[in-house]
Amino acid sequence: MKRAFYQTISNKEIKMNNRSNIYRTLWENNDLSRQKLVSMLHLSLPTVTQNLVALENEGLVRASGIESFTGGRNAKTYSIVNDARIALGVDITKSNITTVAVDLRGKIIAKSKMKAEFAIDDSYYRIIGDEVEKLVSENGIDKKKILGIGFGVPGLTTPDNQEVFYGEILKFAGTGCKVFAKYVPYPAAIFNDAKAAGFAEAWINRSIKNMFYILLSNNVGGAVYIANERYMGDNIRSGEVGHIIIEPDGEKCYCGQKGCVDPYCSATVLSSYTNGNLELFFRKLDEGDEKALAIWEKYMQYLARAVINVRMLFDCPIVIGGYVGEFFDKYIDDLRILVQGSTIIDPADDFILPCKFKQEAIAAGAAVHFINDFLNNI
Repeated sequence: MKRAFYQTISNKEIKMNNRSNIYRTLWENNDLSRQKLVSMLHLSLPTVTQNLVALENEGLVRASGIESFTGGRNAKTYSIVNDARIALGVDITKSNITTVAVDLRGKIIAKSKMKAEFAIDDSYYRIIGDEVEKLVSENGIDKKKILGIGFGVPGLTTPDNQEVFYGEILKFAGTGCKVFAKYVPYPAAIFNDAKAAGFAEAWINRSIKNMFYILLSNNVGGAVYIANERYMGDNIRSGEVGHIIIEPDGEKCYCGQKGCVDPYCSATVLSSYTNGNLELFFRKLDEGDEKALAIWEKYMQYLARAVINVRMLFDCPIVIGGYVGEFFDKYIDDLRILVQGSTIIDPADDFILPCKFKQEAIAAGAAVHFINDFLNNI
C-alpha cells in the first residue's frame, strides 16, 4: 500500500514537472515546434503533445506559426499567450500614484499617472482603488486574468510583504498592505521601491549573476543580487546606498544623518530646476542649458562617489536605474570616466551599466513578483 501511494505521488510530480518545463521553455524561447521541445527537454512526443493540447485548452499557449526547413513536412510552432495572465503594479510617492498592468513577459501593456498627495486615510485608499479600476476598465483587461497587485513604496517592508516597518519619507511605518488594497479586489503585496525596481531589472536581465542596482528616483535606494539571488541582509536593510555618507557634515538627510547620498543624488535634485519635470531637465541638458549643465556636473560627481563605494564593497556590475536611469544611456560613459579616474579600478572594466527596465520600473517590478510566482508554480 505504501509503495503504491508513493508511486502515485511521484507520477503526479513528474507530470507537473513536465507541464512546467514545457511552459517555461516556451516562455524562454518563443515559436518552438513539438519536435524541438522533444529534443530540448528529452521528453516523448506524446508527452509534449498532450501537454501542449492541455495548455492550449487553458488559453496559456497558442499555435504561432510554421517552422520551415525541417527536412520534411513543415512543423507547427507554439508560443505562450502573453496576456493570458496580467499583474498590476502601483508606484506610490509623496505626490503621485502611477499604476501599470504588465503581461507574462513583464511588458507594460497599460499605465496611468495622477497627482495625489499621500495621506494615511480612507479617501486616499479609495483614490488608489479608483485608479486601479479605471486602468482595468479603460484598457479592457479581463479581471479573471489578474494575478494580483503589488505596491512599490519608499519604505522598508516585512519579509511577507504585508507591512511597512520603516517609512520615514512618508511617515507611514506600521501601515499594512491591506489598507492600500482596501478598495482593490485582488491579492496584494507591498514592496520597497528599490527592491521592486531591482527585481524587475534582475528578472529581465538574467545574464547578470551578481548585481548592485542603484535606484535614482525621488529617493535613492538599492538592491543586491548575488548568484542570481536577492540578498536582503539580516534585518531586511541591505542595499541602502542612499544612506552612505559621501559629504561629511553635508546636507541633512531624512534619515537624520548629514551628507548621505540621498539628498545629493535623488531625481528631485535635477527635476527641482524644471518644476518637477525630469524629462524637461534632460531636454534642457541636451540643449546645453548652462544651469542644467552645472547641476548635472555636480550631480555626477556625487554619484561617482557613491558608485566607487559600492564597487569597492561588492566588486560586481552596478546598474543605474530609477527615474534618472530612464535617461542615463547617453551619460553612462561620462560616469565611467569619473569613476575610473578616481579609483584603483581597471580602466577597461566597464562595470557600470544602464538599466534595461527603463519605464515605471518600481510599479512594474512590484507587479512582476506575481508574474514570477505564476511562472514558478504553473
